[in-house]
Amino acid sequence: MIDSLLKKADPVVASALDRALSGKDISADEAVELFDCNGLEMNLVVTVADELRRRTVGDNVTYVVNRNINFTNVCIKQCGFCAFSRDFREEEGYFLPTEEILRRAKEAASLGATEVCIQAGLPPKMDGHLYVDLCRAVKKELPDIHVHAFSPEEVMYGAVRSETSTGEYLKMLKEAGIGSLPGTAAEILDQDMRDTISPGRISVKDWTSIIRQAHALGIPTTSTIMYGHVETSRHKADHIALLREIQKETHGFTEFVPLSFVHTEAPMYSHQTVPNIRAGADGNEVVKMHAVARIMLNNHIPNIQVSWVKEGARMSQLLLGAGANDFGGTLINESISTAAGAQHGQLMRPKEIRHLIRSAGRVPVQRSTTYRTIKVYANESDDSESALDSADPSQFGSYHQLIKLDKFRYKDSKK
Repeated sequence: MIDSLLKKADPVVASALDRALSGKDISADEAVELFDCNGLEMNLVVTVADELRRRTVGDNVTYVVNRNINFTNVCIKQCGFCAFSRDFREEEGYFLPTEEILRRAKEAASLGATEVCIQAGLPPKMDGHLYVDLCRAVKKELPDIHVHAFSPEEVMYGAVRSETSTGEYLKMLKEAGIGSLPGTAAEILDQDMRDTISPGRISVKDWTSIIRQAHALGIPTTSTIMYGHVETSRHKADHIALLREIQKETHGFTEFVPLSFVHTEAPMYSHQTVPNIRAGADGNEVVKMHAVARIMLNNHIPNIQVSWVKEGARMSQLLLGAGANDFGGTLINESISTAAGAQHGQLMRPKEIRHLIRSAGRVPVQRSTTYRTIKVYANESDDSESALDSADPSQFGSYHQLIKLDKFRYKDSKK
């Protein structure tokens, strides 16, 4: 079926897809052609991605029960795409104390979470050991929880504030019990592009260096891309190709997560500070991103994750037929995309995730952060309502409530 359709397709696209089906890596140049195609060719890209997914990981779709803890929105950086951060002078700045972070982590564990994801802004004059101390405190209270925390940007900031190297800082985090790092702060791994959308953000050189250092220490990371703003197909293809080269060297990436730009509250869109800024990726772009990622990374990073916060339940379900095999996490509290104007909520219950996976004709599997299988839900009879399934979402609060609370108002005591 695929072979007969390939004969009718554009020869360049057909050749690239044939290479992928034969188990070979396609080049960045070929990926550009796939990103730019439409019609029959786009349908073939999706079909090939789905076939590669089936061959590599089968029909299981994984998810993790986790909680996001974005402990402060105060940040010294002013990235054009970020609507989450607040300058420390603003009245909506908050900072969660360690005891509140621990309370949230313990609450998550009591509801069945196996992971806490801790990321935040970069507060001014931060104690350089804060990240290490937070990790140690969480692991002391919850030795079995996986701490997935601190992007390369945060690792670099912690190292600078503690006057040590990033390599030494990563060693301290590992000794404190960190399990893995989010591969966020990647956006587009092209320096000119970064200088346009986020001047002052961690450089491509530093991001890749910290990722390689983490992998060398046995700390796995995710990998990401943020697209749908001013990048081109070439930027996307080269970004994924760079991640692929890192993975060939280190084998430390657990997954690839495409993150589409949420424009609604993003400063570079609302203030039009970046020429030709787009209002996020359209549906075809989102589908092609996941499909091309599968085709480029299939031999090296087997897990392609959908972000239901960015895309919503229906699009996320559709993407399971375009190369994706992971549904991400329950999140419980998601603040960064919500602040930017994402409308898809801050919590998705495990039973909702399983329903969406089954409706797509696939098998739900609860996993650990590092993709160890926890439970296969082969049949609906395997389901049982968990504590998180029956929890009242209002008990977790929301980002919009949090920024109004005086209880956690950020105060610059060192001014």
